[in-house]
Amino acid sequence: MNDDYPMGNFGGTSKQSEAFVQLLLDEGLATQDQIREARAVKARSGVHIDQTLASRGHLDDATLVDVISRVWNIERAVMTHIDSDFVRQWSGQRYIAENWMPLRELDDSRVLVATARVPDSERSASIARTLQRDVVFVAATSAQIWNAILDVFGPIIADQAANELWNRNPVMSARTVASRGQKIGFLILLIVAVAALILTPVATIITMIALTSLVFLAGTAFKFFISLRGARFDLVERVSRSEVDALNDDDLPRYTVLVPVFREANIVAQLVKNLGSIDWPTGRLEVFVLIEESDHETRDAFDASSPPDHFQVITVPAGHPQTKPRACNVGLFFARGDYLVIFDAEDTPEPDQLKKAYISFQRGGDKTVCVQAALNYFNANENVLTRMFSLEYGYWFDYMLSGLDSLDLPIPLGGTSNHFRTDALRSLGGWDPYNVTEDADLGIRASALGYRVGVVNSATMEEANKSIPNFIRQRSRWIKGYMQTTLVHARRPAALLGEIGFWRFCSFVLLIAGTPATFLGVLPFYILTVLSLVLPTDFVGQFFPFWLLWVCFLNFIIGSSIMVYLSMMGPFKRGSFSLVPWALLNPLYWVLHSIASYKALWQLITKPHYWEKTEHGLTTQNHHD
Repeated sequence: MNDDYPMGNFGGTSKQSEAFVQLLLDEGLATQDQIREARAVKARSGVHIDQTLASRGHLDDATLVDVISRVWNIERAVMTHIDSDFVRQWSGQRYIAENWMPLRELDDSRVLVATARVPDSERSASIARTLQRDVVFVAATSAQIWNAILDVFGPIIADQAANELWNRNPVMSARTVASRGQKIGFLILLIVAVAALILTPVATIITMIALTSLVFLAGTAFKFFISLRGARFDLVERVSRSEVDALNDDDLPRYTVLVPVFREANIVAQLVKNLGSIDWPTGRLEVFVLIEESDHETRDAFDASSPPDHFQVITVPAGHPQTKPRACNVGLFFARGDYLVIFDAEDTPEPDQLKKAYISFQRGGDKTVCVQAALNYFNANENVLTRMFSLEYGYWFDYMLSGLDSLDLPIPLGGTSNHFRTDALRSLGGWDPYNVTEDADLGIRASALGYRVGVVNSATMEEANKSIPNFIRQRSRWIKGYMQTTLVHARRPAALLGEIGFWRFCSFVLLIAGTPATFLGVLPFYILTVLSLVLPTDFVGQFFPFWLLWVCFLNFIIGSSIMVYLSMMGPFKRGSFSLVPWALLNPLYWVLHSIASYKALWQLITKPHYWEKTEHGLTTQNHHD
């Protein structure tokens, strides 16, 4: 087969391939220079001739359909006359994978079928067996078929994206904030607490403070232990440059990249540039930019950015909840890759990250469902907040995740640079669109089913948050998601303990439940510590015993010292030693987290599924600075 023929999607004989090229030349649709250039691109990167001509503005969709219909000697498809009820009898995902779609019945024995691959006898027989009718082909492009599928299956896709996990296993979905048993338990606990405060107020307050103090110390001590463990190990999946170079591009599988964007018109052009440098053969790479149906501004900005042909917009149908995981589930419906990765709009992944992840999957076997790459910031030195951000992510990705990985404990995934086996991701039910930290929840669900989450030595550069209000919005969403994840998995604690084991269960409690609990305790502890230092001893002693004040004070010192030390660890593996002194400000950084945690708790009660939007593109720097 001649590789000049359209897109790999169309296939075709050598004779048809030559006819396609000759027709372009004869009708002035392409020049010899353009054909030569497109062939050179094909030889270099695997991009087929029509993709190159289309991406460079030489060949539009309508012209392509006209040319292939004449080469194939069939009519062009009219995608406006579709019998939706008839089409929905078969799988939309199969249509996507095989690049065809029935349009309507012509009579009792024949069906009109749009095809974006050569309509040979083998294809005709295969589709006829599926439809149990004879087939009459008409020519279409993949884009036309996909857009028609989105129109026909839109309501189904929207419902599946929002409720697939809920329909499959409602206990594991955050659509229900608290179960009936949890509500009754919280009510009983509240009644007991109020009664105790009325009958023995001092003893009750002392008990509550002591318990909170223990939770605070346990949470920080756990992070300290895991980070020290991680410091003893390099990343479990360290992939060398020579291993990447040894890969043969012809042997690589198909990879899907999902990029959910919402109101990101200001950075979508940079997105195209950043992800355009991914080192993976474009003939086996599909980049889906997921744009909400109502977000016309971002769609227009994307279209104006001249994206490569393997970039494609997937319109996310309107629906509730309007969240990133729901958009990702829409992308998962269309994904044809054996592997899949999530990137955010502002991300700049290392070019070889997909290849390193692929090698990690080959090492890890079928039980490795996800490989997490590290995150780093290109604007780390922009202001105090960006420095604290970078310190935190340094210890988290270079020490915490390595420690969790080395002990085979559940890893709460980051929101980006997660690489998945696509089939395994589908078997998990995709992302929970009602959980606003869907990544952390997915990591726990994967662990419960016996899957492993690995870590790979590749980084993605992101934009660190430089604005305090923006930071509070972002962190309140993250903490609210940890609260949601805690509530979801606490509905069946005995079952979870049996599924993941005792030590994994303890890790879940201390990390997922303990993180918001720790942040909620920060402000009260800080206030109590300050009061005990500035108020007269006799006055304070009337309300709190000195042993309790000393416990709180030591917690403040020990807990803050632990987090300062962990923050100082962050720069060492990344060589950012100038950030080390800024770790001393970590107690103030935790005050921001505590404020965000109370906002998260309020939103959990008042609007649990609301996605607090984080603004990107606020930095004045870029990753080349």
